[in-house]
Amino acid sequence: MDKARILLVDDQPLVRQGIKYIIGAQSDMEVAGEAGNGLDAVRLAQETMPHLILMDVQMPELDGIEATRRILAQQPDCRIVILTTFDTEEYVYEGIRAGGIGYLLKDTEPEELLMAIRATLRGEVIFRTALAAKLIGQVFQKLQADAAAKAGVETSEHGGDTEGDLSLIQAFTNRELEVLQQMAYGLRNEEIAAKLFVSESTVKTHVHRILQKFDVQDRTQAVVYAIRNGIVK
Repeated sequence: MDKARILLVDDQPLVRQGIKYIIGAQSDMEVAGEAGNGLDAVRLAQETMPHLILMDVQMPELDGIEATRRILAQQPDCRIVILTTFDTEEYVYEGIRAGGIGYLLKDTEPEELLMAIRATLRGEVIFRTALAAKLIGQVFQKLQADAAAKAGVETSEHGGDTEGDLSLIQAFTNRELEVLQQMAYGLRNEEIAAKLFVSESTVKTHVHRILQKFDVQDRTQAVVYAIRNGIVK
């Protein structure tokens, strides 16, 4: 089985070296390249076609948020995880808007970093910082409000077009909507099972049905579709 190619983007060589050492010890992933600024990241992403990018935010020449936008405009299937020192609302919000599907802090334990990388490669959304957990619902609502304002749609208290939301929501059972909301929070199947007091196999069944109803291939696509249509908060 081919190894997952990971691109490291950080302006601190010591940070890159440490993560490179951690990834290099894994049998299922490898470092595809390193970049010290956003411009080099965009260029290297085109050259190496990584499966996943660990992206710093504050860098010279081009910041990580704009680099994320540019890379995903060219390679929409690439998965980008924001990896930063700063747990701020602005970075969480802008990271999601740019297309990032993960947000981690640099003081994350190596084992947790590896778990997050593998989960993201499976299509899960990973926002596991204290502030991100608190703000994620607010961020989704802001995204919905921005999209509605751009389209000239009057928003409801849920942040979307009420009639459009209702027609989509009616396709799902209450339990599926609960699972979908937890997916949007970045929880894994076992975490959702514990939170909803059901078995993990039951959660997997609900996830499968959600993907079928959205006609998408993975969890990330389902969550993005749900956000854009105001189904999750």
